[in-house]
This record gives sequence, structure tokens and C-alpha cells, in this order.
Amino acid sequence: MLHRLNAYRIMWLFVYFDLPTKTKKERKEYRLFREGLENDGFNMLQYSIYTRHCMSREDAEKHKKRVKEILPPHGHIIIHTITDKQFGMMENFYSAKKKKTKNPQYEQLTMF
Repeated sequence: MLHRLNAYRIMWLFVYFDLPTKTKKERKEYRLFREGLENDGFNMLQYSIYTRHCMSREDAEKHKKRVKEILPPHGHIIIHTITDKQFGMMENFYSAKKKKTKNPQYEQLTMF
């Protein structure tokens, strides 16, 4: 029962952002925002989507506050919190052309 209760307390914090990058100043603000997220333990899930694992709601609130402190002056930012269980139900799909690879049965392993 305790494990089940803890699963609902573990959170994932998502930060989605769309920031302008037309001028040199805007690109710098974009870079500083991304670096600020990375310095706080966020990892890029996709371009402009960063995520961070938090051990509790309180921990998630702490990191949400840190994101708010580094918000750039322009752009659109969304902060979204989900449970660990919800995160585990996420499905990922990648569409890329398959690369031709050598058939492993014809490769020879050299030990020396």
C-alpha cells in the first residue's frame, strides 16, 4: 500500500516553450532559458519540450518556481505536471527511414 501511495506522489514536470529567435538578443534569451532548465536538472524530450523527474509535489513546486524565475521577457511557456503513473503511460513513436545495415551473419568477430 505504501508503494502505491508513493507512486502518486512522484511527479514529472514538463516545460513547453515557444520563444522568438529572430534577433541576436532573442536567441541569447532562448539559449539562457534552455541552459537554465538544464542547470536545474531538466532534460530535452523534444525540441522546446523539457522534462524533469520530481520525488514529490513539493519538489515539483520548487522546480516550477525556479522555472518561473528564469522566464524570458517574450514568448509562450507552459508548465505541466503529471504523475509518474501518467508518465509511464506515454507512448513514443519515431518515424525515420530505416538504414541499411550489414547482415550480422556475414560479419566476423576478430579477437586478436
